[in-house]
Amino acid sequence: MNASSHQTEPKRRGRRAGGEDTKAALLAAAREVFVERGYEGATVRSIAARAGVDAAMVNHWFGGKEGLFAKAVLQLPIDPNALVERLLDGPDEKIGERIVRTFLTVWDPIGGGPFAAMVRSVTSHEQVADVLRGFFVQTLLKRIVGHLDSPDGDLRATLVASQIIGMGMVRYVVRFEPLASADADTLVKAIAPNLQRYLTGDIG
Repeated sequence: MNASSHQTEPKRRGRRAGGEDTKAALLAAAREVFVERGYEGATVRSIAARAGVDAAMVNHWFGGKEGLFAKAVLQLPIDPNALVERLLDGPDEKIGERIVRTFLTVWDPIGGGPFAAMVRSVTSHEQVADVLRGFFVQTLLKRIVGHLDSPDGDLRATLVASQIIGMGMVRYVVRFEPLASADADTLVKAIAPNLQRYLTGDIG
């Protein structure tokens, strides 16, 4: 009984504060629930219940489940819905360029640290891999492929994922030169045409 009271006390304090304590409690709960249940299985209600706060606080602080995942697990400095809007804002024939450049502008300023940590987690925890598949493929890439209305959307989405995650691993995790220190323009010119083919071209 004492142990139970002790566990719930900090959550009550966070809820009364209605500020950073609540936000921190949601982030901590989200990390646990996403890994336990996967991206699809984790719900806003279950995360809020774990944190001991009202479910409305998820929308208040993070704009929904996608934003909470981006902050709690990926530590993305940008909201995923805004990210998709940015990628789709422009000519379809240039979307490969926008994906590569946006990826680099998001991760380069912070040295790719959270990306590297994410990749290392995937290699040791299958649950984390499930979560990332759900988020990257279902939430981000399939929305982009769906907008383009290209055939074989699932295959195209995973081909794009292979290119982007591979680039991130080489640049931020194993740091193979000269790609690890190449400037963004060089990588956009080299990689974007391949991504564009995956998205809108003939994949045979």
